Amino acid sequence: MNKYEFILVVNAKVEDDDRVATLEKVKGYIERFGGTIGTIDDWGKKRLAYEIQKMKDGYYYIINFESDSTTPGELEQRVRIMDNVLRYLCIRVDA
Repeated sequence: MNKYEFILVVNAKVEDDDRVATLEKVKGYIERFGGTIGTIDDWGKKRLAYEIQKMKDGYYYIINFESDSTTPGELEQRVRIMDNVLRYLCIRVDA
């Protein structure tokens, strides 16, 4: 099992319920593909480094999880097409 860190930037213009639903959907994908979620850091609303789709702000979440090596690829395929997600990044954390 490898340790991963998944950074998720969600559109700041959506309602709170939609933002929480997006986070829950990502957590469901991680668990469906065999991962176990560790911690979730909610960084809240932050200014983006540059405009993305004419938006200047986004909600940042950092999800730490453990899984095998196929889960990040499957997760990225699903998150790539989600409407409320502005950016994402999945990196492997060395022990």
